[in-house]
Amino acid sequence: MNDDEQAPEVEVVIEIPRGSFLKRGSSGQIDFVSPLPCPYNYGSVPNYLGQEGDLLDALVLGPRLPLGSRIRVKAWGAVILADRGMTDDKLVCSVHPPTAAERRGVLRFFRLYARCKGLLNIWRRQPGRNACDGWCEAAQAIARAAPLPDDWRGPRIGF
Repeated sequence: MNDDEQAPEVEVVIEIPRGSFLKRGSSGQIDFVSPLPCPYNYGSVPNYLGQEGDLLDALVLGPRLPLGSRIRVKAWGAVILADRGMTDDKLVCSVHPPTAAERRGVLRFFRLYARCKGLLNIWRRQPGRNACDGWCEAAQAIARAAPLPDDWRGPRIGF
């Protein structure tokens, strides 16, 4: 079986279009305004909960997608992010497998993101470890997630 057949397909809802300065949560509410534009289309998989209790995060490589877009796309891997000591996986999705350079770029971005989020969490007085713990298979991140329960009303903790 080749990589294309092994990559799971997921539906992603875009919450932050590539190039946007507005960081939105899964509820659509603006969390903060970033000083830098988001380098990826960023959103969530609406039928899975990540280990931190919010929808499973996903980024979509490629051209800018409109806010609220729903796209079915292959998940080629995932970045393992620790946020306040909780695992917060980020699926990496695209139409084609990411190149080695794209993969390095995604990891570089999330290493910087983890440092910045750690500083923000210190300022917010929210303890816990923040770090980018590397890359894993998309299936591993999906296996750590839980199916979205019918009674889910949003994340149980504030971000």
